[in-house]
Amino acid sequence: MRSFRLSTVPAGLVLALGLLLSGCANTPKDVTAGWSPEKIYAEARDEANAGAWDKAIGYYEKLEGRAAGTLLAQQAQIDKAFAQYKTGDKIQAIATLDRFIRLHPASPALDYAYYLKGLVNFNDNLGLFSFLTQQDLSERDQMAAKESYEAFQVLTTRFPDSKYSPEARQRMLHIVNALASYEVHVARYYASRGAHVAAVNRAQQAIAEYQGVPAVEEALGILVRSYDALGMTALRDDAQRVLEKNFPQSKILKDGGVKKATPWWRLW
Repeated sequence: MRSFRLSTVPAGLVLALGLLLSGCANTPKDVTAGWSPEKIYAEARDEANAGAWDKAIGYYEKLEGRAAGTLLAQQAQIDKAFAQYKTGDKIQAIATLDRFIRLHPASPALDYAYYLKGLVNFNDNLGLFSFLTQQDLSERDQMAAKESYEAFQVLTTRFPDSKYSPEARQRMLHIVNALASYEVHVARYYASRGAHVAAVNRAQQAIAEYQGVPAVEEALGILVRSYDALGMTALRDDAQRVLEKNFPQSKILKDGGVKKATPWWRLW
């Protein structure tokens, strides 16, 4: 009868077994193993209230698995999205919200999900360094602002009486002005470099697409100066008449320069 001898086992296999056993011994214990879903949620809320967002996210993820298919799991998912937003993880927050919207189209928290999705994009670190760079936020990439607007638009259209809709409508107005300000910023750039045809095109685009917003005042001012530089006096005079009619107190032309608009993100 043959006996098993350790010496007959390849050294590499012995090492692998040792590492496996060592890894098992070092596996952290799940302290929530015996907890009820309610206790997990309470702990998650405590961590969130203390500003420990990463810890809260960990609890919410456990709760999603433990209480799958329940309203508590839905609450955990939406709360996790907010915690991800607070940590600055915009990509994960949006992914969590998109998943929530897809899986729970009848949820009573659906209006909040759209509101939070709009808020995440709206606050895409806007203005964080503007006091250092003196850079208007409208000069930044427009994608986040457009996605924020779309989420708020769904909210206000589908849930007009939601408690989140009034604020969403206010933010939508500022987003529209931001997009208009971006066009005006580009027009201003072209005008300052003597590219007056390009400046006219961008100013006209701002006026046509974003009527009724403050940035239109400067767009009209750019039209007046650019048409004047191009020798198009009839168009210049038309633009000036529109400017004077819609903004009778405008100082753009009197100041001899382009008015620098108040940053759109300063809501309050």
